[in-house]
Amino acid sequence: MLYLILMAVVVGCDQLLKSWITTHLALQQVQNLIPNLLSLTYLRNNGAAWSILEGKQLFFLILTPLVILVLAYLLFKARHEQRLYALGLSFMIAGALGNFIDRLRFGYVVDMLQLDFINFPIFNLADSALTIGVILVFIYLIFFADEKE
Repeated sequence: MLYLILMAVVVGCDQLLKSWITTHLALQQVQNLIPNLLSLTYLRNNGAAWSILEGKQLFFLILTPLVILVLAYLLFKARHEQRLYALGLSFMIAGALGNFIDRLRFGYVVDMLQLDFINFPIFNLADSALTIGVILVFIYLIFFADEKE
């Protein structure tokens, strides 16, 4: 249940921020939040991370539900015994779901978070959740997976 709540909170925050961005900023408008650190910049991404596979929305609309189902199955199996792994899977599902909702609603993903101190692609909360999830799963696999056996 905790994992479902976490996913709902992550997806909810992601969608609320995206809704605020689309209603309060013009496309490509920049709003500084923390000078020289973080800005909001409204972009439309019709690809995957860093706009790879741009314009392949049908591919993502088919692939994402399949990935979410596989991750949900793994989460169901791991939910009690492998908490770090389950937490990582929860973040991955939430991130994939957040961007999937955008693709269904708009035909693209809303990106807005810009790191001003480094040249890095603009991203969103769902992307951050995916990244956190992958990192947690890697940590689990590298340091803790053998302990189960």
